[in-house]
Amino acid sequence: MTTYLADSAETRHVDGPDGERFAYRRFGREGTRPLVMHMRLRGTIDHWDPALLDLLAAEREVIIFDNRGTNFSTGKPPVTVDELVQGSLAFISSLGLTDIDVLGWSMGGIVAQGVALAAAPGLVHRLVVAGSSAGGVPDLPAPPERVAQTTGKPDNGDDDFLYLFFPETEKARAAGLASLRRLDHRLKQSNAAVSADAFRGQLAALGSFKGYWDRQEELTLPVLVANGAHDVMIHAYATYAMSQRLPDAKIILYSDAGHGFLFQHPEDFAHEVNRFLSL
Repeated sequence: MTTYLADSAETRHVDGPDGERFAYRRFGREGTRPLVMHMRLRGTIDHWDPALLDLLAAEREVIIFDNRGTNFSTGKPPVTVDELVQGSLAFISSLGLTDIDVLGWSMGGIVAQGVALAAAPGLVHRLVVAGSSAGGVPDLPAPPERVAQTTGKPDNGDDDFLYLFFPETEKARAAGLASLRRLDHRLKQSNAAVSADAFRGQLAALGSFKGYWDRQEELTLPVLVANGAHDVMIHAYATYAMSQRLPDAKIILYSDAGHGFLFQHPEDFAHEVNRFLSL
């Protein structure tokens, strides 16, 4: 049993321009500007914490989706960041959306920036970048070797996700486990996963990506950038560094959190996002 609206939202499909079929869910407060959300490396439509989704959907319409060739969506899996961006834009266009806000977490934060940079003028109103980077940030500390070792496993268990997303404190780990159990409702039914081919494509995309660091000044729309101060996957310095280049940004750092701060503090982060998007 679950009490989350996000867990009962139906999976829909829309045909894309190249014969692909995008899987998505659309729910929340109708008549508001939709928030299109972009997922992390190796994540799917079922890896969003329903606690966060429900809090966002209480004030706006939320749209989550699988990109081309990923999980429930068909088509050729992207192998470059540009292909990930073009897949998102194709999905947005296929739904006939012309006025949206965009949020991206981790790899999705890079894709979300690319969408804002490549979109037609007026399409993206505001941008939220969570636990991510501009790419190409000078002097960004590298992640520990354990990160690559953990993400490269064929399957990740609770201990892997706790290491990657949450600090090694009792309180943070408890919040992490609570989030993982919330994800169970969808995942145990769907067995949603990124295929080996799609995962290799995502790794290739990130490996060849030169970054948007030199294009930050082009992101003239309002941007909210947030992370946990103890992110082992993408060092929190990336968030601070973006504040030095973005023309109109607000920066949030959670001192007791890491890469999964948005699932550790869903109430506070949803409040910040909803307030930011309503301005």
